Amino acid sequence: MLIHIDALGPAGPFRSRERKPLTSLAGTLIGEISQVPPLYVRRTLTAMRAAPVLPTADRLAALEKAAEIFLHGTVGGLDPDAFERLVSTASGVPLVVVRQSVAWVADVLRSQRATRELAMPRGAVDEWHAPQTLDGAAVWTRKGDIFAVHAAGNTPAVHGLWPEALAMGYKVAVRPSTREPFTAFRLVSALREAGFPDDVLTLLPTDYDAADVIIAESDFAIVYGGQDVVDKYATSSRVLTQGPGRSKILITDEVDWRAEIDILAASVSHLGGTACTCATAILVEGDPEPVAVALAERLRAIPSLPADHPDALLTVGTTASAREVDRYLHAVAGDATAILGGDTIVDELPSGGAVLRPAVHLVTSSTAPQLNIELGFPCVWVGPWNARDGVAPLRDSLVLTAMTSRVDLIDALLDEPSITNLYLGDNPTTWLRPGVPHDGYLAEHLMRTKGMIRSATVP
Repeated sequence: MLIHIDALGPAGPFRSRERKPLTSLAGTLIGEISQVPPLYVRRTLTAMRAAPVLPTADRLAALEKAAEIFLHGTVGGLDPDAFERLVSTASGVPLVVVRQSVAWVADVLRSQRATRELAMPRGAVDEWHAPQTLDGAAVWTRKGDIFAVHAAGNTPAVHGLWPEALAMGYKVAVRPSTREPFTAFRLVSALREAGFPDDVLTLLPTDYDAADVIIAESDFAIVYGGQDVVDKYATSSRVLTQGPGRSKILITDEVDWRAEIDILAASVSHLGGTACTCATAILVEGDPEPVAVALAERLRAIPSLPADHPDALLTVGTTASAREVDRYLHAVAGDATAILGGDTIVDELPSGGAVLRPAVHLVTSSTAPQLNIELGFPCVWVGPWNARDGVAPLRDSLVLTAMTSRVDLIDALLDEPSITNLYLGDNPTTWLRPGVPHDGYLAEHLMRTKGMIRSATVP
C-alpha cells in the first residue's frame, strides 16, 4: 500500500498536483508527498492569522489528549507498530530509536502544562485578569502570532520541541522533512484530532522556494540543518536555528574514567549518533589514548543490523550516501590517528543500504580542528586537555558533560555563554527530561512580559 502524505491546510487535507516520491533505503517506492506551491502557503498563513487563539485551558487539554492519540491511536490508517516500522524503513533510523523517540514526543506533549509554568518568569502571570494585576504585575504574552517549523528527519525526537509553541498560544505551520515526513503528519493529525482547529495548526510539505516563503511570512521560525543553515540565518532574530550540537565530554585527572566508560559510549552512540546531543569530542586531562582505545572496543561490539531489527542501534543509509560520508571523514581526519573506522565506516547490508559503523580518532591537541567536526553517526574525536587550556576548547557546545570535582572549573564552565547545557559527573550528554530546556526554553524566543495594572472596575 502506497502512503500519501497530503498537506493539512485550514480547509482540511489537500493533495497537490505536484508530488514527490517517497522511497525506502533499498529504493522501493513506498508513497508520495504533496508539494504545495507558494500561493497555497500564502493563503494558508493568511487564514491562520485570521483564526482566533484557542484558550489556554483548551490548548493544554488538547496537548494531553494528543499524546495518547499519537502514541496509541490509528492515524492516517496506520496503527503505532505500522507507523514506527514505516519510519524506520524510510529513514534508516533503528526501530528501537524510533520507539524511544515517539515515547519522548508523547511525554513532551503530556508535560506542557508544567513546562509552560517552568518557562514563565517567576514574577509574571499568564492571564491579564489574574488578581496580581490589580496592584500591578507582569503579564506573559506572545511576541507574534505564527510560528513556522522546518522539521528535520534524523529522528522523530526533533518533534519534541515545537509543541511548546502551541502551549503558548501560537499558531504553528510545520514543513515536514521529505526524508521522514511520517512523524510530522502523524503528530499534526493527532493534535488536530485532539482539538486544535485546522486553521491553527497546518502541515505544509513544500519545495525549497516555498519553504523560504513559510519562514519569510511567519513571525518566528525554527530551522534544522548544518552549519550552512546556521550561517544563513545568523543575523535574523526571528529564526531559531538548530544546527550542529558539537557536544563534548571533559574528564579531569582525579576522575577514574574506567568507571565511566559506559557513559562515554552511550553519549557517543545513543540514538545512532544522529542527535545534536551526542558527544563528538572527548577531552582528557592526562593521556587520552587509553580512553580512545577502551571506547573503541565498546563501540566495535555494536552489531551491524537492518534498521527494523529489534536489536539494531546504528543508523542505516543508502550505500551511496554512506560512502560519501566515509570519503568526507577520511578527508577531514588529517593527521588524527584512527583507533576505529580507519579503513572504512561502510558496512553494506544484504537487505539493501549500509550501516554507518562507529569511528574513534585520536588527536594530539585540544585545539585540533577535528574536535569541532560533527557527523550524523557515532563519530568521536578524543584528545588531551590540561588546566592551562581552560574553557576555550570546550566552547560552542550544546551539551558539555564535565567529569570533574573542581568547583572553580565548574563555575567557569557555567559562566561560559557558548556552553548551552552543563551536565556534571556520570550523566551522558544525551540525557533529556521534559521540562528541562534543550537549547533554552522555546518561550525565551517567543514570549515577553508586559507591565499591567488595572482598576477593580475592569472585569
